[in-house]
Amino acid sequence: MTDLVYRNVMHDLKKRILQGEFPTKKLPDERSLSEAYDVSRSTIKRAMGVLVDQGIVFKKRGSGTFINPLYLKDQSAFRYEGNNLGITDSFQVNGEQPQIKLLDYRVIPASPELQQDLFLSEAEFVYQIKRLRLFDDHPAIIETGYIPIKILPTLTAQVVQNSIFSFVQEEQGRAVNKSFLSIRAQPSNTEDQQLLKLKDVEPVGVMEGIFFLDDGTPFEVSNMHLHYKYLKYGTFVNLNED
Repeated sequence: MTDLVYRNVMHDLKKRILQGEFPTKKLPDERSLSEAYDVSRSTIKRAMGVLVDQGIVFKKRGSGTFINPLYLKDQSAFRYEGNNLGITDSFQVNGEQPQIKLLDYRVIPASPELQQDLFLSEAEFVYQIKRLRLFDDHPAIIETGYIPIKILPTLTAQVVQNSIFSFVQEEQGRAVNKSFLSIRAQPSNTEDQQLLKLKDVEPVGVMEGIFFLDDGTPFEVSNMHLHYKYLKYGTFVNLNED
């Protein structure tokens, strides 16, 4: 119930921000919001904390809380709200609905490179999962991932047609909340052109990296080929730890 209350406050504040209810770009203080929503100060503090973490608002010491002007220009880079990193959430734009088509699902021995990246021994195996992600039936991402069997022994072909990260959270109570990713563009290959409906002269975006569980365990090595029109990845960087 507490989670629902703070999320309701957070979503309502987002709606009010986009409706232009705060022309000065400054939000009311926590006491005023607590009274307006008839909730505790801790609930307001939690809702505001999430908005700050998302980069939607920022706090200026001694002055109050202000709306990030970039959020007003482009909300697609500020959508994510969960504890898990979700690539589909990051790329969801203009209200398009994400879909997943499973292309391949098998168990293979971990290669020397995967052994190194996922901290595995020579005798260990991984799931090799290849999926096509779509938005409103438009192909967007070809994703190939490798996950150690020992971390998620109950993973099935049916599960991987949905969010694997959400399954980890539901099954084990663990979150995939850290990653290292490299991003580049390169000429599209035959598979890219076929699955992403690209012309042979059109490029493809490539994202490669490793996702980690909340305890630091390497969880997945991933390689993603993106349709170039989705190669727009926003992030919020905060170097302050206080």
